[in-house]
Amino acid sequence: MENKKCLQTRGVLRRKVLGYGRRGVLGRKVVGYGRLGAALIIVMATLTWASGAVARTCKAIHVFKGTDGAYPYAGLIFDAAGNLYGTTSGGGAHKRGAVFKLAPNPDGTWTESVLYSFRGGVDGWAPYAGLVFDAAGNLYGTGQNGGANGSGVVFKLAPNPDGTWTESVLHSFAYTDGSFPAGLIFDAAGNLYGTTLQGGAAAGYGVVFKLKPNPDGTWTESVLHAFTGGADGSLLYAGLTLRAGALYGTTYEGGDCSGFGCGVVFKLTPSSSGWSETVLHTFLGFGENPAAPVIFDPAGNLYGTTTSGSTNKGLVFKLTP
Repeated sequence: MENKKCLQTRGVLRRKVLGYGRRGVLGRKVVGYGRLGAALIIVMATLTWASGAVARTCKAIHVFKGTDGAYPYAGLIFDAAGNLYGTTSGGGAHKRGAVFKLAPNPDGTWTESVLYSFRGGVDGWAPYAGLVFDAAGNLYGTGQNGGANGSGVVFKLAPNPDGTWTESVLHSFAYTDGSFPAGLIFDAAGNLYGTTLQGGAAAGYGVVFKLKPNPDGTWTESVLHAFTGGADGSLLYAGLTLRAGALYGTTYEGGDCSGFGCGVVFKLTPSSSGWSETVLHTFLGFGENPAAPVIFDPAGNLYGTTTSGSTNKGLVFKLTP
């Protein structure tokens, strides 16, 4: 599909995020897909700037049909061989989401294969976040719902010699230790870190958690920080960034803004007595409700985005130490 086709489908594919109650968006719904049904197009675009004009080359490399996945929210990752891996929040054999692989072919096409279709039970479902690899080639991710307690899971997909993949649940959240998990990151020691939108203690405003591997193959979860919904922030849609042993992230609400808060940028620092949170920035209306991770430049400046604020269309921000 060349540029013309991509332009035709622009505006046909649209999603709506619905708000559920005072603690932010507790669910996501894809609506208004018209004639394309459950299909979502993954595109690769090249932008060329010349005399103020933008030339776009757009090619759809896979169109989801539902049984092979539907509604991918997260980004993609490559392996060393150039294959792409990702998740879909819906679709699959059981309509509860899937993990997929796209392998490039010599003629420029791509072949999709479903590595795992979530069943919607103890294995988890609705994987809105992306994936991470470990050094052995295993994939790790989260299911926002399901698990033994219905509050989501952290899962692992291990490749088998016959080309299939086996899923195992590393942790099922029980709300008091988090609920509705987002993306994951590894540290150099092989520990996993992540966030949850809700859950944690009695307040339920989200947590930062750690999963430590044990010699017997199990994993132990610990809550590094449970948010109170006040000045320390609340509701975490985004994953974390690891830098010099400290964890950095954003909360969608909380802080000192009016109402339920406009969100914060935070840092978690480890010590012999645990982890301590420092709020690096509180959004006060000029920029509100960050929902994505932050990144650093070589000088140590921190960058991110907010979903609203200023003119209510959002902004890109920079924090200078």
